[in-house]
Amino acid sequence: MGTYLLRRLLALIPTLIVASIIVFGVVRLIPGDVLDLMLTENDYASTGHDTRAELEQALGLDKPIYMQYLSWAGNALQGDLGDSLWRNTPVTREIGDRMPVTLQLGIFSLIIALTIAIPIGIYSAVRQETLGDNVGRTFSIVALAIPNFWLGTMVVILPSMWWGWSPPNDIVPFFEDPIENLKVLLLPSLVLGASLSAVVMRMTRTMMLEVLRQDYIRTAWAKGLPERTVVIRHAVKNALIPVITLIGILVPILFGGTVIIEQIFRLPGLGELLLQSVNTRDYPIITGIFLITGVVVMLVNLLVDMCYGLLDPKVRYDS
Repeated sequence: MGTYLLRRLLALIPTLIVASIIVFGVVRLIPGDVLDLMLTENDYASTGHDTRAELEQALGLDKPIYMQYLSWAGNALQGDLGDSLWRNTPVTREIGDRMPVTLQLGIFSLIIALTIAIPIGIYSAVRQETLGDNVGRTFSIVALAIPNFWLGTMVVILPSMWWGWSPPNDIVPFFEDPIENLKVLLLPSLVLGASLSAVVMRMTRTMMLEVLRQDYIRTAWAKGLPERTVVIRHAVKNALIPVITLIGILVPILFGGTVIIEQIFRLPGLGELLLQSVNTRDYPIITGIFLITGVVVMLVNLLVDMCYGLLDPKVRYDS
């Protein structure tokens, strides 16, 4: 296990390098120029950088892009992702202040999705073509058909129109006041988790149906084992392997959902910071957010691979 884990961690290094090069270059292809935006701002005109060349030199954007990348990568290896072009504050501080909100939103949404999807998916497969199965499949189709941004918008607008109530958005750190924290994040987590649960539920149901038709399951039934033992001990573990893989795939999709949901519910997370940075062409923050997101996605997929050994005894990491 230790050797396999070390190899996988070392394999992440070239992946991360390639991803950083792509992100660093692509963000600079965003239409519009940060220099033009800054030169129209009064506060920058008052600093003496009243010409494009002076401002470009002051921000370090006058160098070739490959030199900018090498300088940025060298600092990133030391934990320095640069400074915001507009606020002149460290990118690590900007991301660190916003990351807890996004992480909480993502984790809560994933927990809600799995809590809804896996039990319903298992039940629908075991009770195929019953009323419960039809209700579960109907829920999944409806959840797939309704975009989370539309559902989130309705959740914000309709209560405000009908009852004059809007979801709270004054976020409180979880460890300071868990109850107040959950009051703010519960509703957006439910909205985001509902759409994710539909995909996971359909995958769980499909894989459970496939596993329940296997010969060893028929043998277990023939031996007279209780239904709970057959389903939980023999069927579920094998059926969950593709579901775990799907969860790894859903992580980047989940981050994309948090960007939209944070904007709708006015949550001060990485999604809101990313949209602000794109609008102002704040390249260091955009690059830093995507780099951190890439690291999280790769680590989650590594954790997914580790989970295979827990679910399937045939999986070994010795070689």
